[in-house]
Amino acid sequence: MTAGSRVVVIDNGGGLLKAGFGGDKDPIAVVPNCIAKSPGSNANSKKWLAADQLQAQDVDVTGMTLRRPIDRGYLINTEVQREVWERVLRSLLQVDPTNSSLLLVEPQFNPPGLQHATDELVFEEFGFNSLCVADAPSLVHLYEASRQPSLFHTQCSLVVDCGFSFTHASPVLQNFTLNYAVRRMDLGGKALTNYLKELVSYRSLNVMDETLLIDDAKEKLCFVSLDVPRDLRLASLSFKDNPFRCSYILPDGITYKKGFVKDLDEARRYCSLPVEGELDKKDGDSGIDKDRKKPELSQNEFALTNERFLVPEMLFHPIDLGMNQAGLAECIVRAAQTCHPYIQPVLYQRYVL
Repeated sequence: MTAGSRVVVIDNGGGLLKAGFGGDKDPIAVVPNCIAKSPGSNANSKKWLAADQLQAQDVDVTGMTLRRPIDRGYLINTEVQREVWERVLRSLLQVDPTNSSLLLVEPQFNPPGLQHATDELVFEEFGFNSLCVADAPSLVHLYEASRQPSLFHTQCSLVVDCGFSFTHASPVLQNFTLNYAVRRMDLGGKALTNYLKELVSYRSLNVMDETLLIDDAKEKLCFVSLDVPRDLRLASLSFKDNPFRCSYILPDGITYKKGFVKDLDEARRYCSLPVEGELDKKDGDSGIDKDRKKPELSQNEFALTNERFLVPEMLFHPIDLGMNQAGLAECIVRAAQTCHPYIQPVLYQRYVL
């Protein structure tokens, strides 16, 4: 990096973009990495909302048309990416790229042609002084090593990155990713959001065009179950005995323009039920039934029960989505077994999610 220049850090994810400055503990901006247009806009209108503009409380995201610069994990639309970066750098970070250096997190195994397009965007469009490119697993390993002395001494970990388009299991040794051992699942947050859209559309309301709303519902309500058979039995109970049932309110465009969870605290309360033993009827009556009234669903809301944990469960069983691929657990084991036998025991003890 150029001496005296400010270092801008951008984690250019497929779903979210995180940006800040080198040395800061937290990113300054965590925004959608896309541009969007409302359905009422003219087809030839140039009024596209970018990045944090989609998060504004007065913006109705219902039925919005989305354009993403990243497809299947790789940057393929530099024009859209330029608009998003322009918004982030000028308005959120308020930095002059010509007086700054850039640390960019790029996807693993990025093809040379796409790397060249990224370089053109960085230097020709924005005029950064210099560019340092790194992959996410090595940076995550360095960050965790600074927080965990044991990880720092072993200099070895297995980083599991569940991203927007892919899920990677990446062994890291001495701050370098072992590319030959990386294993990838073609399943990420985008596929899970689409699956949740299909479930809600089949069982309740047609939300196939509500990507942003369903993605918000997924982030707020879905969780990984520690005991799927038990939770399925609980989710099959009637509404007052069902600890997982909750409602998501869709925007009406007048009173509120953002979707939200009805009684979010209660929804989060049952994300981690006891693992050992099943809740009996008596316990259910005293803990789950209390103050729970039968919900009256309106036309602008839908209820979720077992979808809350069955959607993330697809990470462990992709075959249920028709994908002939190994699940997350098997993917991790395959990545570790590809490495030298001497470091395999350490990898199994040093997971970073």
